[in-house]
Amino acid sequence: MPTFILMTKLSPEVAKQVRDRAELGRAWLEQVKEKCPEVNFIAHYALLGRFDFIDIYEAPNEEIAAKVSMISMSNGAYQSESLLAIPYKRFVELSDEI
Repeated sequence: MPTFILMTKLSPEVAKQVRDRAELGRAWLEQVKEKCPEVNFIAHYALLGRFDFIDIYEAPNEEIAAKVSMISMSNGAYQSESLLAIPYKRFVELSDEI
């Protein structure tokens, strides 16, 4: 299954809800699991930078990855980017074909 990276920046209103962060995060994850049961989460990190969170997950295709981003946007994300991650070994193989 393809691997995707979800970069999320919270809206200022949601970012202020620091004490509710665990509850909001659980609600988001439950919604993703309900609406995208085929998604397999690999890692979830909080960031100190341009984005607030990074999630690494597997999904069967880009449409499911888009749904994960849309769920994030509907739950208070100001910005949400889904990126396809290509394993480095495969990337090198592709570059050898050029």
